[in-house]
Amino acid sequence: MKRFSRSSIAAAAVCAVLMGAPAWAQSTAPTPISAKPLDLTIHLHYDDKYLWNEASPVAKELTRLTNIKLVNTASKVATNSAEQFNLLIATGQLPDIVGGSGVTDGIIKYGMEGAFLPLNKLIDQHAPNIKAFFKKYPEVAKAITAPDGNIYYMPYVPDGAVSRGWWIRQDWLDKLKLKQPQNVNELYEVMKAFRDRDPNGNGKKDEIPYFNSNEHEVFRLALLWGGRSSGSNTAMDFMVKDGRVVHPFAQDEFKVAIKNISKWYAEGLIDKEIFTRKSRARQQLYSADQGGITHDWFASTSSYNASMADKVPGFKVVAMAPPADINGKRLEEDSRKLVMPHGWAISYSTKHAVEAIKLFDFYYSEAGRRLNNFGVEGVSYTMKNGQAVFTDAILKSTTPVNTQLKEQIGAQLPIGYHQDYRYEAQWTMDEGVKGRDMYVKGNYVIPQFPGVNMSKEERALYDKYWPNLKTYMNEMAQNWILGTKDVDKTWEEYQAYLKKSGYPQVIVSMQKAYDRQYGKK
Repeated sequence: MKRFSRSSIAAAAVCAVLMGAPAWAQSTAPTPISAKPLDLTIHLHYDDKYLWNEASPVAKELTRLTNIKLVNTASKVATNSAEQFNLLIATGQLPDIVGGSGVTDGIIKYGMEGAFLPLNKLIDQHAPNIKAFFKKYPEVAKAITAPDGNIYYMPYVPDGAVSRGWWIRQDWLDKLKLKQPQNVNELYEVMKAFRDRDPNGNGKKDEIPYFNSNEHEVFRLALLWGGRSSGSNTAMDFMVKDGRVVHPFAQDEFKVAIKNISKWYAEGLIDKEIFTRKSRARQQLYSADQGGITHDWFASTSSYNASMADKVPGFKVVAMAPPADINGKRLEEDSRKLVMPHGWAISYSTKHAVEAIKLFDFYYSEAGRRLNNFGVEGVSYTMKNGQAVFTDAILKSTTPVNTQLKEQIGAQLPIGYHQDYRYEAQWTMDEGVKGRDMYVKGNYVIPQFPGVNMSKEERALYDKYWPNLKTYMNEMAQNWILGTKDVDKTWEEYQAYLKKSGYPQVIVSMQKAYDRQYGKK
């Protein structure tokens, strides 16, 4: 891999300190970052197919507001964003700015090797909006600080307290004269009724009591038996238990939970295609009037009441509180992360570090936040009572709002910015709003694992062992649910494999990083 020169970094930093620029004004009126038009190159490849689109309304508006034009350098034909990032690093020839989804671990790793500029002083001297944001949300600054004490990227910070919740066919409950289940035992009885009592009325036993559009969500059923599946809304994330970092899949509670989930699967209460149906599950099973209960996004799931109205007479899906577990607790494991693994960084080779950090700062201003959340005024939204409101063309389109913003407008990019939940609230139907508010009021959400930034040595151990461990854990959990392996007979063998395959070393690395980053002693 290309080694990055510390002298190059020093020179760039000196230029950054010596150059001046006007303070950023929070207004949609142009406030140029550069006195003359300036091109900055950017590698932004995300979700395996998207990149910075210079022709998008947002890109053009950015240039109008800041006098800076971002010029794409990412491949327009590549279909693997992670691979493109690694290839870019290998060349050592970096554009001014590098960003995208899932890149922040790499940015920290290679930032400590010299590929990206430390942003601390640049922020202190040239980024008043970022400084104000960190003062208001110090936990974000802590979460993105590298082991060497530097900040190498600006993050995508989600907004909103909850994301997913439980959903149930209220029309089926009404037909069968049942009430919403309040605990795990009542849930079991309702699921059996959905399976056996023909709530769709077609005379066939084709109902699927529980299904999901994300194959990993079935593991979250572990909560019903006191287990966990993840520490955050990221599948198979680590968690903190009694002050120690652990993985949910290695805990004894997970064994108990997976045994019960397997039982439900064997009884036909869980979709037989739970691991293969994936993103098409809701559309397919709701359209066929076969899907009963799921755990999914509030905004998008609430929209099915409208989209199914003409296809399934009487269709009504509603959010319900998490059923209480075997200990009587109502818990929701999924929530919005403190910081997503998305964002952007300034490369060591740029000659425009000040302009780049001022661009980053723009996106933490009112105008910049609005630009990446809502798009362009008069194109995708209008201002009403001081608030950005999407146009009818956006809200009434058959294409999902977030897809339109990404593909047609150039907004909602995984760069450094603070998401505004009001963007999502506008296309969340009433039932979704009710569900969201219920989960917030009920305080159901478990605190999320904040993630850790590892040193070079810690990362080396993690990268050596974790990919194989994660694959093995996932495969075994699937086998247990499907019934191809018996959890009671293979649990000791499973634990032995984890031990000999580096799980203890991974946990030690994670714990060291966690203690250092969050001040645990």
